[in-house]
Amino acid sequence: MAAGSQLTIYTSRKDKKGHKSAVSWIMEAARAQGAFGITVLEGYEGLDAHGKLHAAHFFDLADEPAVVLIVADDPSIDALLVTLGQGGVELFYTRSSIDYGRLGGV
Repeated sequence: MAAGSQLTIYTSRKDKKGHKSAVSWIMEAARAQGAFGITVLEGYEGLDAHGKLHAAHFFDLADEPAVVLIVADDPSIDALLVTLGQGGVELFYTRSSIDYGRLGGV
């Protein structure tokens, strides 16, 4: 078993980094920093850090809230936070210390 962190980043499908969605940019940055696992969860509605409601609507899914979960060792998460912090996109995140490992390998 190894120790590391789970980084949870809250964003919206409408948020952009240049021509890319913020979600795609976050995933690419996490992969480049050596993340062990990345999962994107999409929600129906949620409040952002400023209290603004984001919701998926039948005709427009662009404001759909999204959460990016990233698992990596602590140095990789530290480096990822620096990269994301310098990216010019406002993001809210939480970071939790975790133990991780693999089960049932072939």
